[in-house]
Amino acid sequence: MRWCVSIGAVLVAGAIAGGDVTSIAAPNTVRELAQTGDSRPTVDVELILAVDVSYSMDMDELAIQREGYAQAIQSKEFLQALKALPNGKVAVTYFEWAASNDQKIIIPWRLIDGPETADAVADEIMKTPVRRASRTSISGAIYFAMPLFDQDPYHGLRRVIDISGDGPNNNGSPVTGARDEALSKGITINGLPIMVKEPSYSTMDIDNLDYYYEDCVTGGPGSFVVSIKDREKFKEAIRTKLLLEVAGRTPERRIVPVAEKEPRVSCLVGEKIWQDRWGR
Repeated sequence: MRWCVSIGAVLVAGAIAGGDVTSIAAPNTVRELAQTGDSRPTVDVELILAVDVSYSMDMDELAIQREGYAQAIQSKEFLQALKALPNGKVAVTYFEWAASNDQKIIIPWRLIDGPETADAVADEIMKTPVRRASRTSISGAIYFAMPLFDQDPYHGLRRVIDISGDGPNNNGSPVTGARDEALSKGITINGLPIMVKEPSYSTMDIDNLDYYYEDCVTGGPGSFVVSIKDREKFKEAIRTKLLLEVAGRTPERRIVPVAEKEPRVSCLVGEKIWQDRWGR
């Protein structure tokens, strides 16, 4: 079963940071990735941050997005959540994506185990120039992310892909095939749909992008979606989402279990819009 959470739950960060987890529900299962003879150092989670830089994102959004991730990693709440983990360590890599053949690693795998390493990762994120590129291939991002786990020098008890984006898949393979392949490998996919602008035909936006992410993109044990519908809540939502991922928890309130049924939004809606607009 997949679990999804709306933007109404983004204020749970305080509960985690303060050690009050009574209002937070742990996932039904935590996938143990232990392998016989695996000599890699153990971390609590391997976290891939996959960030949309397609042209539908304006430069202000891209800058806020970068700052949001950097500040979240440095935040007191994040470091407190890290300290509460059994190993007190996470491995993080950060890449930007657009078309199916356009992914760029900004931060290779880095260990975060305290303030110094968190600051170093945040500085790396912020010093790289912001870029934009054409098309939106969520499937391409997932396919690019999966083998990165095999390249990680650390061994995680959980593996998570965190995808942020402001539109549906419109390039490359259908997103559901990529999602299902990742889930078959025991990977959890969480979503951060960005919905701070009115949907526009010119940028190929859709209504209910949060439903699309819930039904077509995310999945795995404890998976969830945090939707950003207010530009002023952008950084706050990113911070809360990272806290939940590091803690291996999902918000208890406003959770809706998504049954295996027809998606509320077609999982091929992006491809259809592109076909209708360009005829290819």
